[in-house]
Amino acid sequence: MQFLSKTPSGEVLTTSGLVNYQEEAVVSRTLSQTKNGTVTVFAFDEGQGLSEHTAPFDAMAFLLEGEAQVNIQEKEHLVKAGEMIIMPADQPHSLMALKGFKMLLVMVRS
Repeated sequence: MQFLSKTPSGEVLTTSGLVNYQEEAVVSRTLSQTKNGTVTVFAFDEGQGLSEHTAPFDAMAFLLEGEAQVNIQEKEHLVKAGEMIIMPADQPHSLMALKGFKMLLVMVRS
């Protein structure tokens, strides 16, 4: 896996410390981006989210802090810090911050 130049390698990092909350915003930092997939860390301020969309490959969301409502094909899922959810390829999904939350998103292309 190739890491982007601004991502320190060979160091122990606190994942949730790689991105900070911003008032009324969603902040992201891509840690790795290759032809095979991406690894991105996000910070969602309370009430912020991503509208319904699809992706051509599975997306695994690992919540690092907070709580999110994740809708997959109109089914609601409450996801809390320390939990993960897989959003299947080609299935409509959306996310909303019930409390400010941070997540690590891993997408692997097949």
